Amino acid sequence: MLKIIYIVFFFYFSFQNLFANEYFLTLRNDKVNLRQGPSFEYPVKLFYKKKFLPVLIQDKFENFRKIRDHENNTGWIHISQLSKKKAAITIDDDQLIFNKPSIYSKPLAILKKGRLCKIYKCKDKWCKVSVEKYKGWVKKDILWGLI
Repeated sequence: MLKIIYIVFFFYFSFQNLFANEYFLTLRNDKVNLRQGPSFEYPVKLFYKKKFLPVLIQDKFENFRKIRDHENNTGWIHISQLSKKKAAITIDDDQLIFNKPSIYSKPLAILKKGRLCKIYKCKDKWCKVSVEKYKGWVKKDILWGLI
């Protein structure tokens, strides 16, 4: 019986690494280089100029992480340039920020597609965000990023 438990644990932890989960992080600085490979030796593919921009982590190699952004650009970023701060980008055009987590509450502002939102907290289908001078609630399904 003990052998069976050991075998189950072995397979569980072995296969868990084979199917690495993708997860979101955000950019730590206002200027971050996206490289073609996982080293400073590789050329810069493009650079980001937006702090807290969410990126999807797809792979890792030493201190570099392979990322994909909301426009499907992929490349490698050094781990020191990434943060766990919560932020997301709107994926639909003309979305409303509401005063409370309900479509029947007072609308505060209209968000265009691609707008960066800092996330404070999320409940069920809603997230409390701030965008420039506005702070309110948006539906989760219009956001792409670290929620």
